[in-house]
Amino acid sequence: MELNVKNKVYLVAGASKGLGYAIAEQLALNGASIAIASRNADAIHSAAATLAAKTGADVRGYAMDAGDGSSITQWVARASADFGRVDGLVVNAGGPPPGQFDVFSDDDWQSAFELTLMSAVRMIRATLPHLRAVGGGSILTLTSSSVKEPIDFLLLSNVMRSGVTSLAKSLSRQLASENIRVNNLVPGLIATDRMVNLDTAQAKAKGISFDEQRSASQALIPLGRYGDPTEFGKAGAFLLSDAASYITGATLVADGGTMKTVW
Repeated sequence: MELNVKNKVYLVAGASKGLGYAIAEQLALNGASIAIASRNADAIHSAAATLAAKTGADVRGYAMDAGDGSSITQWVARASADFGRVDGLVVNAGGPPPGQFDVFSDDDWQSAFELTLMSAVRMIRATLPHLRAVGGGSILTLTSSSVKEPIDFLLLSNVMRSGVTSLAKSLSRQLASENIRVNNLVPGLIATDRMVNLDTAQAKAKGISFDEQRSASQALIPLGRYGDPTEFGKAGAFLLSDAASYITGATLVADGGTMKTVW
C-alpha cells in the first residue's frame, strides 16, 4: 500500500521519543519531511539527527513547550517557514500526572487543561492556515484509552483527553469541505517510557513489584503483550496519509484488543 506522503511536510509534537517519535519515523521512512518538537531542546535535536540518519529524510528538531501558547505558535511559524509548507499535524503532549479526585488542586486541573486540551486547540489553530494554503491536509490527535473507558487512577487524563477527542470529532465535520481530515488515535498499553512510569506508580500504590504489575497488565491484553511503538507509528502514519483519504472523524484504537467497548 502506498501512503503517498513523499515530499509532504508533517509537524509532530511530543516526538523526542515514544509515540510521537514512532509516527515521525514511519512518515520519514516513507519519504516525508518532518518537523518534530519537544520541550527538551537537546533531546529533540538528538532525535532529529537520529531519524535523519536512519531514514535519509529531512527531519528537523524544534524546542517547544506544549503548555505554552506562544511556544506552540513559534514552533509552527518556524517550521512552516523552514520547510515552505505544512501538510499535516500530530497533536501530542505528555499526559497529566496520575491520581484520583481528592489529591488534585485547582492548579493541578489548570495545568492539565493547558497541557492537554489547550495544547491541542493551539496547535490546530496555528496549523490550519498552512493546511488551507496547500488545499487541505490531515490532523491526528493522540489521546488515550481513557476516552472510551475511564481509568481510575488517571482522572485528569480521563477528563482532558476526552475533550481533545470531542474537539477532533467536531472539527472533522467543520473542516471536511476544505479537504482537511481530522482523526484520533488511541494507544493501549504501548511499551514506552510513560508506561514504565505508570506501571511504577501502580506497583507502588498496590505494594507489589514492577514486574508483578507489568505481568498483571499484560495478562489483561488479548494479544498477551504490550504494543511495540513501531506498530502504533504505522497506524498513525496511515491515518495521516492519502491512503486514509476517506477517513475523517474516526477514533482508531491500537490496544491489542484490550477494550471491551463496541464503539
